[in-house]
Amino acid sequence: MENNFDILNLGCAHCGSKIEDAIKKLDGVEDAVLNFPMRKIKIKGDISEALLDEINRIADKIEAGVKIVPHGHKHHEHNHDCECGGHHHEHGHDCECGGHHHEHGHDCECGGHHHEHSHDCECGGHHHEHSHNNTETIIKKNPEITLFIAGVLLFALALAAEHILHFKLAFLIYLAAYLLIGFNVLKATVKNISKGNFFDENFLMTIAAVGAFILGEYSEAVGIVLFFKIGELFENYAVEKSRKAITDVAALKVDKATILRNGEYVNIDSEDIKIGDILLIKTGESIPADGIMCEGNSKLDTSAINGEPVPLVIKKGDKIMSGCINLADTFTMEATAIAAESMISRIAQAVEDAASQKPQIDRFITRFCKIYTPFVIITALLTAILGSVISGNVGNWIYTALTFLVISCPCALVLSVPLAYFSGIGAASSKGILFKGGASIEALSKIKAVIFDKTGTLTNGSFTITDIYPCNGINERELLEICGSCEQTSTHPVAESITSYCRNKGIELIQPDSSGELAGRGVYAVLREKNVLCGNEKLMSEKNIIIPQMPEIKLGNVVFVAVDNKIIGRIVVSDSVKNTSADAISQLKKMGIHTVMLTGDKAENADAVGNIIGIDKIKSGLMPQDKLAELNKVREEFGCVMFVGDGINDAPVLAGADVGGAMQSGSDIALEAADAVFMNSEPMAVVAAKKIADTTQRIAYQNIIFALGIKALVLVLGLFDHADMWLAVFADSGVAMLLILNSIRILKSNKRRNSNES
Repeated sequence: MENNFDILNLGCAHCGSKIEDAIKKLDGVEDAVLNFPMRKIKIKGDISEALLDEINRIADKIEAGVKIVPHGHKHHEHNHDCECGGHHHEHGHDCECGGHHHEHGHDCECGGHHHEHSHDCECGGHHHEHSHNNTETIIKKNPEITLFIAGVLLFALALAAEHILHFKLAFLIYLAAYLLIGFNVLKATVKNISKGNFFDENFLMTIAAVGAFILGEYSEAVGIVLFFKIGELFENYAVEKSRKAITDVAALKVDKATILRNGEYVNIDSEDIKIGDILLIKTGESIPADGIMCEGNSKLDTSAINGEPVPLVIKKGDKIMSGCINLADTFTMEATAIAAESMISRIAQAVEDAASQKPQIDRFITRFCKIYTPFVIITALLTAILGSVISGNVGNWIYTALTFLVISCPCALVLSVPLAYFSGIGAASSKGILFKGGASIEALSKIKAVIFDKTGTLTNGSFTITDIYPCNGINERELLEICGSCEQTSTHPVAESITSYCRNKGIELIQPDSSGELAGRGVYAVLREKNVLCGNEKLMSEKNIIIPQMPEIKLGNVVFVAVDNKIIGRIVVSDSVKNTSADAISQLKKMGIHTVMLTGDKAENADAVGNIIGIDKIKSGLMPQDKLAELNKVREEFGCVMFVGDGINDAPVLAGADVGGAMQSGSDIALEAADAVFMNSEPMAVVAAKKIADTTQRIAYQNIIFALGIKALVLVLGLFDHADMWLAVFADSGVAMLLILNSIRILKSNKRRNSNES
C-alpha cells in the first residue's frame, strides 16, 4: 500500500535524504521516496499509528521539529515559536506553497488552511482579507527577519569601526551580531545535540564560528553564519520558484461550477460534478471538468494545458478539456468525467508526482554524500591533530580544520541536482510536456534515435477527402452523391470520412435499395436500380472492371466508383501530415538524432508520408509485436531509443522503449505507458522535450563538477595554508547560491522563449 504524507518543517535537503534512508530501513516499510521541493514523502507499506510515531521520532531526531503527517491533514507547518532551526520562514506576501498551513485571522471564514495572504498570493486557496501592509505584516509575523536585519547592521558597524573600537567593545558588537543572525542556528544545534544528532549543517557551522571566535577571527565567525543564512534565503527562493512552476498547473483546477439542476442553473463545488451533468461556461471562466460541447460556439485559451498560444475554436460536439479558459460566447457542455478524473487534475497529479521519481545521478549524489561528509570531518580532525603535533602551531592548524568543517556540508549539492530536474519538469509543463519523473528527463538526454508511429503521431489521424476525379460524363457533385449514398451503410473510417464530407458540402444522400460490405475491399449497393461498387483496385480487378488512365497520386486511400461495371471516377481519402512533422524531423537530425517511422499502414502511404517529412528510415505493414522487434533492432544499431505513439496498440512498444512518448490525443493506455506526454500532440513537442532534457542534464553535471571541484581545491589550498575562512565560506555558501541559481535558470530561459513565441 502506498501512503502519501506531508513532511513539515523540513529545511535541509541533506537531512531529508537521511530521513528517507532511515524510514526505508524500518520494519513494515517497503520503500520511501522523498519529494523535497513539494515537502512530501511516499511511504510504501502498512503504516500503523505506532509505525508513524516511530517515523516521526526518527525524523525529529535527524532534523529537530520535522513532523510527518498524512497528506491533506489539517496542520500548522510554521508558527512563531518554531525551533527546528531549518531553512524556512513565515510565508510572506508571495507564498506559493499551496500547503495547509498557518496564521488565520480571528474571524477567518474561508475554511482554508492557510496564512495571511497579500494581493498577489498565488497559493490557490479559498482565502480572505489580504494584508494592506505586507512588509509590516511579514516583520510582525516573523521576528527572525527583524533580528537578522539588526544583526547585519551590527556586523556592518563592527567591520567599519573595528580598528578604532576598543578590543572588548569590538568583540561584544561582533558577538551581538552573531547571536542576532545565528540565533536559530545555535538553538537548533543545542536541540540536536540533546537528541544525539551531531554533524548536521547547524552543528558544523556553530563549531566553525565558535572556533573562529576563540582564535580571534571575529569577522569571519559572523561571516560564516551570515552567508549560511543568505544561502538559506537563496535556497528558499529557488525551491519556491521551481515549486511555483509545478503548482501553477494545480492552480488551473476550478473550485466552483454552474450546473443545470431541476431546470435551473445553480452553483456547486466542482468536486460534486457527475458524468452527464450539463454545465454552463460563461465568458472568462475556466472549464471545471472534461466534456463535450452541447450548444453554442466559442474559443478556448488552451495555452496553460498544451502551450499553444493560438485560441482553439470549438463547436457543438467537440471535446473540451478541463483547465481551458472560455474566451468568447457562453456555452453549455456535458461532463464526460468527474473533476478529480478530468485532464487538469490528472496533469496536476502527474507533474507533482514526477518530482519524486529520481534519476540515477540524484541517487548517486545521495550515496556519495554519505561518504563525503564523514571523510571531510575526519580529514579536519586529522589536520588539526597531526598539523599541530608536527608544526607546533596549534592555532593555525585548528583554523585550517575549521575551514574544512565549513566546506564539509553537502546540502547545496544534495539540493541543486534534484532542483535542476524539478525545474526541468516545471519548464516542460509550461510548454505542455509532462515528464513522469527526473528519470525520464535523464533517459531522454541520452537517446540516439527517435521512432515515430505514423497515424495520429506524424499525421492527424483523421481522414479527409484530398482528391476527387470524375470521368465518363459525371461531375464532382454527382460522383460524391453516388459514392456517399453507398458508403453511408459502412462503419469503416474511410467510408465515414466520405459521408461526412458530403453532408458538410450540403449533398443530400440517398438510401440504397440494398447494400453490403466487402471486407478489405469496399462496398456494393443497388442505387436507383443500378449496381454500384465503391472500393479499392483489388475489388475492381475481381469484377474485371477496367480502370482508365488517371492522374498519379502520392498519398491516400483510393476509392474507385463503378456503376454497372463502368468506372465513373475516383475519390482519394488521406490522413493529412501534421504541420510540424517535417520541421520536427529536420531539427532532430540537426541534433544528431536518427529518425525512424514504424507503422501498420501499407507501404505506399508510409513511403509518401516519409518522403514528405524527410524521415531517415521507414518500416510499414507492422503488427504491434513487429514494432517492438524493430525497436530492438534500432536500439542495437544506434543505442538508447525513444518511441512516440498514441494508440492502444502502441502501449507495448512505449513500455519497451528507453523513453516512451505519447500524444495526449491518444488512448489512456498509451498515456499510462509513456514516460512523457505531449499535450498539444505535435511532433515539435518532442524536439522541445529533448532540448529541455539536454539542458537539465547539462545543468546537473555542471553543478556536480563545479561544487566538487571548488570544494576539493579549497581543501588542497587549506592543507598548504593558502585558504582562509572567507574562501571556505565561498566554497560552501557561495557555491550553494551559484548552484541553486544555475539549477533554476532553465525556468527563466524557458519563460523568455515563451514570450518570444507569443
